[in-house]
Amino acid sequence: MNHPLLAPLAEVYDLVVVGGGINGAGIAADAAGRGLSVFLCEQDDLAGHTSSASSKLVHGGLRYLEHYELRLVREALAEREVLLAKAPHIVRPLRFVLPYRPHLRPSWMIRTGLFLYDHLGKREKLGGSHSVRFGDDSPLKDDIRHGFEYADCWVDDARLVVLNAMAAREHGAHIHPRTRCVSARSSKGLWHLHLERSDRSRFSIRTRALINATGPWVTTFIEDHLKQSPPYGMRLIQGSHIIVPKLYEGEQAYILQNEDRRIVFVIPYLEQFSLIGTTDQEYQGDPAQVRITDREIDYLLDVVNGHFKQQLGRDDIRHSYAGVRPLCDDESDQPSAITRDYTLALNLNSSEGPLLSVYGGKLTTYRKLAEAVLAQLAPLFPEMKAAWTHDAALPGGEHFDEPSGLAHALCASYPWLPGAIARRWARTYGSRSWLLLKGTDGQKDLGEHFGAGLHAREVDYLMVEEWAQTPEDILWRRTKLGLFIEPAGVTRLQHYLDSRTAEHLTSFEHAAQG
Repeated sequence: MNHPLLAPLAEVYDLVVVGGGINGAGIAADAAGRGLSVFLCEQDDLAGHTSSASSKLVHGGLRYLEHYELRLVREALAEREVLLAKAPHIVRPLRFVLPYRPHLRPSWMIRTGLFLYDHLGKREKLGGSHSVRFGDDSPLKDDIRHGFEYADCWVDDARLVVLNAMAAREHGAHIHPRTRCVSARSSKGLWHLHLERSDRSRFSIRTRALINATGPWVTTFIEDHLKQSPPYGMRLIQGSHIIVPKLYEGEQAYILQNEDRRIVFVIPYLEQFSLIGTTDQEYQGDPAQVRITDREIDYLLDVVNGHFKQQLGRDDIRHSYAGVRPLCDDESDQPSAITRDYTLALNLNSSEGPLLSVYGGKLTTYRKLAEAVLAQLAPLFPEMKAAWTHDAALPGGEHFDEPSGLAHALCASYPWLPGAIARRWARTYGSRSWLLLKGTDGQKDLGEHFGAGLHAREVDYLMVEEWAQTPEDILWRRTKLGLFIEPAGVTRLQHYLDSRTAEHLTSFEHAAQG
């Protein structure tokens, strides 16, 4: 495999992508697969900010219909089926229940919206919507007697980013997390970028085209690093979530209407928890420092307690997180009404190299955004190959249909493998689980156990194959085991990481053979 620490830097890249969130990783993967030479840098970990702070949904956006965003909804609805096929290990169907509150939205409006939801986009694997009645065994309060049900999907958001970065690397791209773009200037049609690694060492690269996919930093990157004026304004909208012990039995999610006409999701999470969010409020300040506020916590608890029999308090919160959604400023009065669609700004000033900046966007439509970016750049690269990502599996999504069958196959081939680990690996790494097990004869070969089923062998894999360097990378973005592992296990993991660095590891496949 072509690992970033081993690959030489190109003399001049076709494309440099600044930003390692879902849009940057998706663009890098698409471009590399079309034969372009690609370099991606990210100032922190991949998916270290907005892309790991989502509601973890691949969805059409039912509420966007109220704002007449039919193009966005149609595109997102179609992408649900595409991503289900591309990444069956990290994307799964999820049924949503919408309790009916007649004083908030009339029944005809909801039925019309669901009809459009069922028919705007092609559906093959996902079922349609229908009305439902709630009995005495419903977790909802007794005065909520009926509602509606429809289909969308759940996704492991941070892993979606990492898998796209892996796909880019496997098509020759150079991926450099924890590498900050210090400055960029254009000369004779090329961009000259000065970059700084986390160890403060610096180097320079050149590129024919520059992609600004820095998310919440998109305008500050243009102003501070390129010394230019941004073509659009940006509004930063904070969205926060809380995680509590499982609120109800069953695999369904709930979409709750609130008096302010916003909605809040309650989603089954990691079998033992419920994920509740999100909020919408303007944010000022450093996007890297965003934190959930007391007001947001009260808001989410109030909405949930207004719907469910089981009441929640602050003591029930096991974890919380917040992110900043970078939305193109359309001068909407309310944060929830600002468009979630993306805007691409291409600067083809003849005296400078091409610059394309990405404003906004949704996790669900990242692949279509990447295709739109490459379509705009196509005249600059006449030898570029055609679009290819629609039918291509993401790493780990090859050669299997659903995780439970893969977990069974893993246990059949490795009878000593604990079933819980096989099931988690199947849902996390998909068919790459076979690489994790290559050359093993027993559980001892998994190495030191840090708790919650995390062993040294998996840590080595994440360091070598997925750019992980810290306990937070591993426990919260690559595996989600942070909710289960004990503090002593985190300490042991840190000691292990300190003793092993990616620079001293060859490819995992080579290590497994040796």
